[in-house]
Amino acid sequence: MGARMLPMEHLHLEHVLQTVCVLESVILRSFGPEGGQVLLTRDTGQAMLSRSGTRILTALRLEHPLARMVVECVLKHSTVTGDGSKTFIVLLASLLRMIHTTACKEASVSHTYNSREAAEAATAAHLAGELLAFGLQELVDLIATGVVPYGCYLSWEDFAAKTQLPAHTNNHCVQKLLASFFHSRLGRTQCDFISNLTCELLTHWKYKNDQPTLSLQFINDNWPALHTPVLGFPITCSRLIEGQVIHRDFATACPQTDHQPVRAVVFTEYLQPKLLSAGEVLELGCREPGTEENSRQEGSIVQFNAWAERSLECVIANLQSLGVSVLLSAVKQSAAVLALAAQADMCIVDCISEDELSLFAQLSGARPVVNCWMIEPDHIARLTFCRPILLGAHRYVHVAFQYSEERLMVKPCSLVICGPGEGQTDQYARAFGDAIRMLLSTWEPMGMTAATKSKRRLQPNKGSSLHMENQLSSAPPIKQCLLEPGCVIPAGGTFEFLLNHALLQHSRSCSVPDETNMGIPAVSQILANALLSVPRQIYSHSPRRFLQTQTRLISFTENPSHPFSLVYKNNIIFIQGQGNSEYPLEEGKQSMHCCREADLSSEVFMLDSGLESVSCKYQLLLAVLQCVSSLLQVDTVLRTHTALHTQSRRLANISWEGTEDETDY
Repeated sequence: MGARMLPMEHLHLEHVLQTVCVLESVILRSFGPEGGQVLLTRDTGQAMLSRSGTRILTALRLEHPLARMVVECVLKHSTVTGDGSKTFIVLLASLLRMIHTTACKEASVSHTYNSREAAEAATAAHLAGELLAFGLQELVDLIATGVVPYGCYLSWEDFAAKTQLPAHTNNHCVQKLLASFFHSRLGRTQCDFISNLTCELLTHWKYKNDQPTLSLQFINDNWPALHTPVLGFPITCSRLIEGQVIHRDFATACPQTDHQPVRAVVFTEYLQPKLLSAGEVLELGCREPGTEENSRQEGSIVQFNAWAERSLECVIANLQSLGVSVLLSAVKQSAAVLALAAQADMCIVDCISEDELSLFAQLSGARPVVNCWMIEPDHIARLTFCRPILLGAHRYVHVAFQYSEERLMVKPCSLVICGPGEGQTDQYARAFGDAIRMLLSTWEPMGMTAATKSKRRLQPNKGSSLHMENQLSSAPPIKQCLLEPGCVIPAGGTFEFLLNHALLQHSRSCSVPDETNMGIPAVSQILANALLSVPRQIYSHSPRRFLQTQTRLISFTENPSHPFSLVYKNNIIFIQGQGNSEYPLEEGKQSMHCCREADLSSEVFMLDSGLESVSCKYQLLLAVLQCVSSLLQVDTVLRTHTALHTQSRRLANISWEGTEDETDY
């Protein structure tokens, strides 16, 4: 009897669109500044509120493999940029609707395929491929020409200035970027506090005379060891602590080292006795009890134990002679080692995680000890103190590092993140980590083709407020701005409105297709129309404001005598034409600044109170286009007997009250 074939499911374009629209309907509940939180519940009765798109998507119980494929794409993107999971779904659904409409029109007049469904599928797959090719080849140029000139650049020096500003001041660009990010994750209440705390953290980890990517990459790589969750307290109790918090307690009594320097050594292996020299052999055999051979065996064991103890005593004595009083260990040391260390007034902290030991080694500059008989000066870490610290219900080890003037580059600190419960505290911690990844992506420069560079040389500066220092060459300021990372744009749909306008202009310029631009007008119009779905959802509570914002933005971009600039006033971002400005910006100053009442001309309107990253938006668009192309290439779903192990939980790494199972909601 032949093997029974498992059922197959042929996917049509409508199936793909319906699946993504279901995900969109869930995401829209928490999308935009007016979005609410989603209540996630489990069969066990556990519940949690969240606005995080990643958490909401991974909490869904998804049966359809296409839905799991979409969530997989979202998670891969969010793990890189830390942001954009909800916008990803909204853009994806909008693009699929546009493609579906176009494919239906093409299929109605096509006579190449046998069925209408085949014609729609072929047209949709072709459009998806054209969109992806357009995004990879032309999109960055259009962003550089149509969006970047109307943004501003973050200054790494702003972090140092932030600590000098009053606590109520909110005119800091980085703080605005972070506040907008946290607002979409955690709500409006704690945004300013968390944003200020993140800026303070970055200020401490700011490397002198280095690019921000170095500091941000260091924090991102060491994030598990740099923060400590504390339960039972409000988020406003979160704070920075000098030095490093090691998430273990002392295995032996802690010495009194509050007023004197401490020397510490890191061991990666067990403290073992000295190896036997060549020619020495210890024979251990099994004999019957009471025999002469067994007596010799027992004597050998006693001699070995005594010899091993003397060897450990030599190791401890050697450490004492070097002034070492703290031993940090990656493994659990034996009772004999703990006893000998206690007798020598030496404390041991064992079972330390690899992440924490790696961070300790980087901050102290000391190499971990591999052979306990070969301890050199560069193995010894010099600490200001090593003492216990009580955070919530747990006692940890708190260390601070000594630095010479030559090595003083940062001010090491750890972040204590408080929350009323485990789920909320974990959500705060993940929001902090995602914010660091978002900033890291913001400072990554976008690529630019030679065509764009030539266009920029010919394009005059229309009075744009973008100016920066001459660091790369003596080229005009507009060209240098395009090459620099750190570009941000006001939130509230500004990026989508500007790119929509640039795409439509590009489509009109390519309205006469030839062999080189066949299909470009169609895909650019599809992408332009899909982009407007984002501000439509943002202003869904006020369609009139959607039209007003779009009209005013486009009028500024098309009027050379009134190029728009961005101005802060009373925690709000305003857009104004600077043609008649009484206080024009000086060359070399960024456009976002604190302004006086007279700075605001009559041609001003409020846009939004936050900022968002241009680089993250660009990466989001590419990720969505790649996902669309992958989805529309699927023709058949084949059921198999073997379980498909997805990467979703490992990528998201989301825990809920002590477990990582997020698929049972």
